[in-house]
Amino acid sequence: MPGLCVIGAQWGDEGKGKIIHYLAEKADLVCRYQGGDNAGHTVIWGNEKFILHLIPAGILYPNCTCIIGNGVVINPRSLVSEINGLKQRGVDCSGRLWLSDAANVIFPYHHMLDEAKEAMKKGKIGTTKRGIGPAYSDRTDRIGIRMCDLIDPGVLAEKLRFTIKIKGDILEKVYGLKRPRFSNIYKEWLKYGEELKPYITNTSILVNEALDKGKKVLFEGAQGTLLDVDFGTYPYVTSSNPIAGGASVGLGIGPKRIDSVLGIIKAYTTRVGDGPFPTELPGRLGNLIRDRGTEYGATTRRPRRCGWFDAVILKHAVRVNGIDSFAVMKLDVLDTLRNIRLCTGYRWRRHTITEYPSQTRILFECKPIYEEWPGWLTSTKGVRQFEELPGNAQAYLRRIEELAGVPIALVSVGAERDHTIQRKGAKLL
Repeated sequence: MPGLCVIGAQWGDEGKGKIIHYLAEKADLVCRYQGGDNAGHTVIWGNEKFILHLIPAGILYPNCTCIIGNGVVINPRSLVSEINGLKQRGVDCSGRLWLSDAANVIFPYHHMLDEAKEAMKKGKIGTTKRGIGPAYSDRTDRIGIRMCDLIDPGVLAEKLRFTIKIKGDILEKVYGLKRPRFSNIYKEWLKYGEELKPYITNTSILVNEALDKGKKVLFEGAQGTLLDVDFGTYPYVTSSNPIAGGASVGLGIGPKRIDSVLGIIKAYTTRVGDGPFPTELPGRLGNLIRDRGTEYGATTRRPRRCGWFDAVILKHAVRVNGIDSFAVMKLDVLDTLRNIRLCTGYRWRRHTITEYPSQTRILFECKPIYEEWPGWLTSTKGVRQFEELPGNAQAYLRRIEELAGVPIALVSVGAERDHTIQRKGAKLL
């Protein structure tokens, strides 16, 4: 199965970076297909910790090529910093990192609009204020500036003058802010274009050629299913499609190129930012899970909201992604709990709901229906075979499989790469 899509099946932050790193050892290409530098993938390798925002975790393997596809919005300032930071640590991206010439570029006025909009809203979305949403809006509005424009001084000047006039009027007349200066932005972003020019190409051709040759390709999404702009808890979502279908349009590949979909989930549930979260634990227990799981955003350092596992959103994720198997992350975080709850449905007014509701207002009012499972009260960190896990842990995981109708292929019992259990017979790459 040369084309494997790895997606987050909850509200993001599930641990995709670790699994991409785990699988990339056997991969020829790792391809990022959406999102921006609002994503943060944390990889622990030996005594080193890498936090990656735009570049796929496969870059840590010398024989792996990494692609940032057309579906990603790129902040050149962040990307250049990330490339240079990796180089300082002995990881050279030259000849192994390629950027789509059709990817849209983030500019300072996108950041300004992101912050101004969020400040004005009564119901905060919880944006990272990195300009992601406004950049995607420009793409849809057909006034976006793409990576191929960044390396053409004349085209960049023409498009940037036009866009800055529009954005300047909005920032000044709607939000009462200063207009952005063309000359400052043009000089800085043109410089970034020159630095990034060796990496820019038609990545759709590269990915399709690799698949034609039978090479092993990982498709990597940022965020998670419940943050998908169409299938998430709208409007408390990101501005792109993290679901598996996003890989096709975000990389320029046909949908038949995706041979299998691996969903990443935690053994509990977290989300960052505002929005509904039926199984949230706001008190001592939620704090305990947060501390044991080090649940703080890799990009923003915001504390994540923590709660019990939710099988309602799991079923939704299976359906909209076509998930074939799961990787369950951070099972070890639950090692000290005497009792563990698992949500199998919601109560809404007088109704029982077992399918995820599209109306977010309903989700705010839902109360979880729980099953109670006994904990295992022993460390799982040294376990490397599924059958060697404590019996109660195995039972808990098998119940998740039963509710999802999808098998678990991987179980993570620690932050490091080798703290991973691969089930016998699991076919990934």
